[in-house]
Amino acid sequence: MAPRRSPELLAALSVVAPGTPLRAGLDRILQAKMGGLVVVGDGPEVLNICSGGFLLDAAFSPQRLSELAKMDGAIILASDASRIARANVHLVPNPNVPTSETGTRHRTAERVARSIDVPVISISEDMAIVAVYARDQKHTLEPIPRLLTRANQALQTLERYKVRLDEVTASLSTVEVEDLVTVRDVVTVLQRTEMVRRVAEEIELDIVELGVDGRLVSLQLDELLGGVEEDRRLVIKDYFHEDAGWHLDEALEALADLGTEDLLDAKAVVAALNLRDRTLDLDEAMAPRGYRLLARIPRLPEPVIEAIVARFGNLQKIMRATIDDLDDVAGVGETRARAIKEGLSRLAETSILDRYA
Repeated sequence: MAPRRSPELLAALSVVAPGTPLRAGLDRILQAKMGGLVVVGDGPEVLNICSGGFLLDAAFSPQRLSELAKMDGAIILASDASRIARANVHLVPNPNVPTSETGTRHRTAERVARSIDVPVISISEDMAIVAVYARDQKHTLEPIPRLLTRANQALQTLERYKVRLDEVTASLSTVEVEDLVTVRDVVTVLQRTEMVRRVAEEIELDIVELGVDGRLVSLQLDELLGGVEEDRRLVIKDYFHEDAGWHLDEALEALADLGTEDLLDAKAVVAALNLRDRTLDLDEAMAPRGYRLLARIPRLPEPVIEAIVARFGNLQKIMRATIDDLDDVAGVGETRARAIKEGLSRLAETSILDRYA
């Protein structure tokens, strides 16, 4: 599995995305075939490693940044990149901080980023590339055409994955209605959902890096991902085994932390659900609590769903409940009870028709 991008790196990439003044300044430096070192942050921890240079405290502009890059020293910007605080600064980070870089400028950038929670940008004069450092992560900016091509290819992959996810989700709904759910059915849906989510994460990184050029990609991603995260949460909530030290958040995190090989291993996914009171037989029957199908009934608040599940225990009992039984649940009432009964009947009929059509 590709390493996750930290929030610090995503925030740094948004600062240098196309459409921002800082990105315009970096592009000017590259066009002039110059190098540079830029620190986005002028707090005390940054000033403590600064030596020499001169105080500027001037409003930021791309032109000023490119002119100041003609000097060898680093440029210190305000934390929001709205002002240029200092220029021609010699940075003196802790030399004991490990670094994998070889060039002097890049070594300094990585050490500063590892030592201080500020983005550091290194522009290579020889290679004509821009590297962004944030904490322990490094990201090299790519040309916009290449990013757009990669994002569009990923969207096509995501679309195929989403079609398959819709198929297995519909199949799960059918076997839930028929009380034929097995561990394998649940695992298959969670595997497909997690695959979709991970492809989407890669696209989201490209969208951040694309800035204003990624608006169309973002709209397409939002359309494809509609309801996927919520379905993932509800499937796990329907089936995972909860105890004092293991709740829904832990199950969601365990599934997200699975490596690619483990995600394809059904038994590893079962372990993420914490089904410790069951064997690892993938054909073993399971009973959904009913959260996911109840959530598909319009205008049914989550507290009411919680109350219904708490009262009946599982989906089959909820579906067999009469209107009077549902009416007895706090917060339901006769009108809502009738809507729940009719809604579940429609879902059952639709699921069965889809399966046997």
